[in-house]
Amino acid sequence: MSVTIEKPDKPATAPEAARSARSLVDAVFRAREISIAGALVLLVLFTWIAEPRFLDDQGIKDLLLNAAILVLLAVGQSVVVITRNIDLSVGSVVGLSAFACGKFVSGTDHGALTVLALGLLVGAGCGIVSGALVSFGRVPALVVTLGMLYIIQGVDYWWAQGEQINAADVPESVLDLGSGSVLGIPYLPLIAFVVLAGTAYVLRTYRGGRELYAIGSSPEAARLAGVPIRRRVLAAYVFSGAVSGFGGALWLARFGTVVADNAHGWELTVVSAVVVGGVAIVGGTGTVWGAALGALLLTTIGSALAVLKVDSFWQDAIAGALLLAAISVDRIVRVRMTRALRKRSTR
Repeated sequence: MSVTIEKPDKPATAPEAARSARSLVDAVFRAREISIAGALVLLVLFTWIAEPRFLDDQGIKDLLLNAAILVLLAVGQSVVVITRNIDLSVGSVVGLSAFACGKFVSGTDHGALTVLALGLLVGAGCGIVSGALVSFGRVPALVVTLGMLYIIQGVDYWWAQGEQINAADVPESVLDLGSGSVLGIPYLPLIAFVVLAGTAYVLRTYRGGRELYAIGSSPEAARLAGVPIRRRVLAAYVFSGAVSGFGGALWLARFGTVVADNAHGWELTVVSAVVVGGVAIVGGTGTVWGAALGALLLTTIGSALAVLKVDSFWQDAIAGALLLAAISVDRIVRVRMTRALRKRSTR
């Protein structure tokens, strides 16, 4: 007679536990993004029912154009917030870049690529200053970027001296970038999508991108693991600045007319879009796809309120309410995830 002795199940190994934790986190944030997309669809349907012209050809183009620059800024801001930092200077960088590009091309025949390159350089320069102070100077990001906001605005106002760049002075090739389209889709949303997809791919695929998440999750653990924290944080700020400067160049192409205070006050709108989109304000979690959905949701709310003839004051009120709700939900989700991960690790 033989006796079969059953061996107890082996506890999950560290790699298996890590994969389990990552799958749980991914599932949670996919659900967040799906819920944002669902809210966006419901908002569009409700507004379309109330005003059918909201989704005609011109209405759809306006929605995409209005969201394009904000989506770009949200992508750049997301990369910074993921590292447990923040960049409050993005709106002022857009304004400075737009005016610099307008001043550079005014009355000339410079092409669109030259304008875009100049915008990138202006923004990257601002990002280098902020990133160096935060990463190497160890000055709190809130203090640095708030100071940069006022410095850049001051430089912009001093430079402009009340001057306005008019669309008549901007080369036609630059204006075509803001008004042209391919297969009926405007250039600006296509550019925003390419930047969005490329950033998402780098963050998810490349080691440097994953290290940004590691820094945001636990800076001390990332340091012990050999992650070059200072260089990565500096790179995040340079990227955010470059994207903001790029957005300033697109602002010139989109509107033609620029003044010193373009994009004034966009800083909090960008942060709201990022947080509403599921990027945790304390860093380490979230995706640029979610941030882009948050930006699209906020701009669609503004367009819907205008179509429904609701006071524009409510747009800021709704954005603030969404920001508070997103932070509250993020806190609840984090607590529950921590409990779930602890239970899985003890099994």
